[in-house]
Parts: sequence; C-alpha cells; structure tokens
Amino acid sequence: MDVEDSQYGYIPHEYVAIIFIVLFGISTILHIGQATYYRMWWLLPTACLCGIGELVGWSGRLWSSFSPSFSNPFMMQITSTIISPTPLIAVNFILLSWIVTRLGSCYSRLTPIWYTIIFVSCDILALVIQGAGGGIASSSTTLSGANLGANIMLAGIVFQFVAIITYSALAADVLRRYHKDLPVRRTPNDRGLMDGKLKTMIAALAFSTLVLFIRSIYRIIELANGWHGHIIHTEVYFNVLDGGMVVLAIFTINFAHPGRLLGTQRDAYTEKTHSRGSSRS
Repeated sequence: MDVEDSQYGYIPHEYVAIIFIVLFGISTILHIGQATYYRMWWLLPTACLCGIGELVGWSGRLWSSFSPSFSNPFMMQITSTIISPTPLIAVNFILLSWIVTRLGSCYSRLTPIWYTIIFVSCDILALVIQGAGGGIASSSTTLSGANLGANIMLAGIVFQFVAIITYSALAADVLRRYHKDLPVRRTPNDRGLMDGKLKTMIAALAFSTLVLFIRSIYRIIELANGWHGHIIHTEVYFNVLDGGMVVLAIFTINFAHPGRLLGTQRDAYTEKTHSRGSSRS
C-alpha cells in the first residue's frame, strides 16, 4: 500500500498500535479492579471509560496499519483518541475537591463541592462538543463537512484547555495559601495535615495534569493545522504527544490510586473532624 493512499499521510506502525492496546488494556483492567476493591464506583465512568475509549481508538489505528486507505478506522481512531481523555481529566477535577477537604476549605476560593460541580460540568460540556464534532466529521462525505467537524472538536478541546488552566491556577492558589497559612476566610481549626500520602497524591495529580496539558496543546495545534497539516501527518508526534501522554496520565492514577492514598470522601471528612478534635484537646 502506497503512503499516498493513506488517510494519515503515513502508514501507522502495527507494533506501535499493539503496544498501546496492551498498555491501555492493562491500565483499564487495573482500574476496574481498583475501583471495585476500594468501592470507588465513580472511577468506572471516568478512568475506566477513558481506557476503553483509548482501546477503541488504538484498535482503529491497528486496523489502519493493514488498511490505511479506509476511512472508517481513520475516523474511528481520531474521534476516540480525541474524546477519550476527557473522562480522565474529570478524575483530576474530582480529586482536587478531595485534597481541598483534607487541607482545609478555608484556603480555597471555592468550597470543595464546587470544584466537582463546576469543572466536571465543563468536562461534560467539552465531551458533548467534541462528540458532536467527531460525529459530524466521521459521517461527512465532503471535505467541508469533515473540516466543520474538526473545527467543532477543536472548539471542545480549547474549552477543555481553558478549564484545565483555570483548575490548575485554583489548585496552585490553594497550595500557596496552605503553605503560607493565608486562608481566604478565617475558620477555627480548619487547617488539615499534609502527610506523606497526601503529598504523593498532590504530586501525582500535578504530573497527571501536566501531561494532559501537554496533550491538549498538541491536539489544538494538530486540529488547527487541518487534515493535511504537517502535525497530523507525522506519526511520532501522535505516538508521543497524544498516546504517550495519556498512558502516563492513566497509569499515574493506577500507581498513585486515591483509594490507597486518600480513602473515600467520607474518610477525608472523618479524618478532618478527628484532627479538629485533636487540636482542641
């Protein structure tokens, strides 16, 4: 098969697709087991859903390694790999609210529940926009229709990117205020303890956010350059800056699992109440 006939501008390497399928398969199985063990069922429609979506996307690329001129596997992989990390980003948004509960809501401009409400809502909206764009692009039979779908997906990614930046700024502000003991509002005995597990969770969350941030920048540049741009036609960029970044993010949550490091949100509240009682005594 000639490269000129490929939808990609190159022929996807079979072994690369297999490696990513294996990696995402392992992580997804681990996430299902961990979600069940720690009874964190909310990780099923977030981290696990991301893994399943990436499996679909990379299966499309594996299919394309045999049939690079077929449009179905091409649209299958580009839509799935663009949309799938969105549920994983929601994990980061939710975990920030848990961390704020542990450190003390007095150091945050938002109460913990509002991090979940605002940013998960933004994540869902970004998912809807990206899904709509992917649907238009995959069902289109004309270049103009495909471009419209790509532009809608781009809008969804940009919206998500802005949400990540805002979330990161708020998280950094919480940590700065905690370390300098500069609460937004004075609440007696609201300061929590930052133990080793919490430090590990914060570091993992920062790393996961960073690699997903890098991936978002890549996707924005890729889609902004169009279907025939240099970025989308270079395989190594996709493998490293999309697949590689999402692998790092999803495995980070496996290794630094909130069930092991934080427990449940109820555990966070109980521990916080206990620490308040200890400080009063």
